[in-house]
Amino acid sequence: MSNLIKRTITGIIFLVVVVGAIAIGNISFFILFELIIIGAMYEFYTLAEKKKHKPLKIYGIVIGAMIFAANYCFVNEIFGAKIFLAIIPFIISIFIIELYRKSENSFVNIGFTLLGLIYIAIPFSFANYIVISEKVNYSSHLLLGFFFLTWSFDTLAYVFGVSFGKHRLFERISPKKSWEGFIGGTISSVGVAYVLSIFFTEISFLHWALLSVLISVFGTYGDLVESLFKRNIEEKDSGNILPGHGGILDRFDAVLFTLPLFYVYLQFIQ
Repeated sequence: MSNLIKRTITGIIFLVVVVGAIAIGNISFFILFELIIIGAMYEFYTLAEKKKHKPLKIYGIVIGAMIFAANYCFVNEIFGAKIFLAIIPFIISIFIIELYRKSENSFVNIGFTLLGLIYIAIPFSFANYIVISEKVNYSSHLLLGFFFLTWSFDTLAYVFGVSFGKHRLFERISPKKSWEGFIGGTISSVGVAYVLSIFFTEISFLHWALLSVLISVFGTYGDLVESLFKRNIEEKDSGNILPGHGGILDRFDAVLFTLPLFYVYLQFIQ
């Protein structure tokens, strides 16, 4: 099977699963994002291990899942704000556990463990605040719109880059990215924003358009940062769970930067 066919089939299945889980409801949304966090953090810590670092892989993943679950419980009014206090002892214990591991680079290990939480678990946790309104009603529209903009920019930037790309965007980190791809993807995603504004009327076309530009800019930075990390580790992909696409972290690298900013923007306009 050619890589293009493999990539296309994987992409379709991936899209159906993500869109379906978000659209179905609150529980499937929670399960989906917990699985994404677990998978992405596992890949992140595994990459760190390839450079002989020793983050607390399993423990870090458990805390990451707890962070998302705590935010989920809070926005759904299952528990109050004190639920976040329960996580503090687990964070502190990362330092204590490292005391007993007799590692030569203890604070590097601690740093990578904490970075997995900051880089992956916390950004994904903002999804809870996008799908839940003040009246604890679940609505998938804004989050689906976010992903449609993210995917449309990524896909169209690739198409324009392959077709017209001549001027490198950030050659030191990602030699294949071009200004032509970035500009073409950004303009095209504004067109997608117009379509979204017809079906998802919670915000106007102007806001969808501005959000599409925000996602294009910071999504590119998110992609570049993950590429920088992989380049330092000397790995091409974060994993191989998605044939033709790499790992989970590869598919959500842009989201780690844009999802929190998407939420912040919504707070300023609502």
